[in-house]
Amino acid sequence: MTITPLMPVYGRCEVEPVRGDGCYLYDAEGREWLDFASGIAVNILGHSHPHLVGTIQKQAATLMHTSNLYKVPAQQHLAERLVALTFADTVFFTNSGAEAIECAVKTCRSFHFEAGRPERSRILTFSNAFHGRTLATISATNQEKMRQSFEPLPDWFTVLPFNDLDAVKAAMASPLGASVGGFLVEPVQGEGGIRPATPEFLQGLRAIADEHGILLILDEVQCGVARSGTLFAHEQYGITPDIMAIAKGIGGGFPVGACLATEHAASGMIVGRHGSTYGGNPLAMAACEAVLDVVTEPAFLAHVNDMAARLRSSLEQMIPNHDDLFDSVRGMGLMMGLKLKSDSRAFVNHARSHGILLVAAGDNVVRLLPPLIIEEHHIRECVDKLSAAARAYNPAVAA
Repeated sequence: MTITPLMPVYGRCEVEPVRGDGCYLYDAEGREWLDFASGIAVNILGHSHPHLVGTIQKQAATLMHTSNLYKVPAQQHLAERLVALTFADTVFFTNSGAEAIECAVKTCRSFHFEAGRPERSRILTFSNAFHGRTLATISATNQEKMRQSFEPLPDWFTVLPFNDLDAVKAAMASPLGASVGGFLVEPVQGEGGIRPATPEFLQGLRAIADEHGILLILDEVQCGVARSGTLFAHEQYGITPDIMAIAKGIGGGFPVGACLATEHAASGMIVGRHGSTYGGNPLAMAACEAVLDVVTEPAFLAHVNDMAARLRSSLEQMIPNHDDLFDSVRGMGLMMGLKLKSDSRAFVNHARSHGILLVAAGDNVVRLLPPLIIEEHHIRECVDKLSAAARAYNPAVAA
């Protein structure tokens, strides 16, 4: 292995963006790409959004970091705002989605410990999930590419088939059930291939959790913050979680996450039980406030759903023209997956040469995760570029 200044853990592509504007990225030579990756569902307001940039600039010139040794008024204000918008009673701020999941897991385990049920330390997770890259979060998935070279991993999770409620019922009825303290699930799997949970599955998990006195934890790191067409995806299922992890879109590009919980679920999170040096710093809080200013405007979600319907319809109309390559469309809101009949990663690599940035996922799915501010002309451009890429694509050569 050649030693490089950057640890060579990323298979980086040839694109080198130096500037962003709205739904586009540009390199130093001025080459342009339509960005339907959004930093993997992060840049929900696009690039260089004036309100987000202005808010961050103003806060950076005032106060960036103090640590949680002191009261942080910006945290209190944002937490109150999130509580008012959601099921939650309390919030812990993190720097990433993986940290938000770690907090969620600790909240669940601490809940049972304080209730005198320390044996309920196991959490049931689901096949093809992605919850982050810490040792704990990779142990929560059955994806070998995540786990490889790190085993033995913490034995805290049992992975069951996604969308299989009977498997959950069987597990809870087995001797394993007495050790289970909660369920951890993505309402819409992202890395796993843009696979929404069925209503029966999520509603069934809620009912089983209530029956057994255990907790339902939702990972809305990718599908949350308006991406699905509602502020949070679980709203479309008619259920509420006990704990929820969010990140990505909530900062609009600034690294920040949060773990939200009910008062009941968070009853074990007492002083000294958890912490973060940077979590909830004033600069991150300002970024989140700016994002919420935009996405909670009454017309914003209506626009997301309008654009989602138009994008889905346009993709479905495109598929018959390239039915040797494309199979179907799935997803929720502007978290959309284009199912291919061959390797999706190879097509994503090819599409960059036609001026569009996409994200590969499992099950040969191409993720379309555009900024939520897209307009009709961006959808037309997207379909034109996908069609041009498809016409010039040879799966045998790409492979």
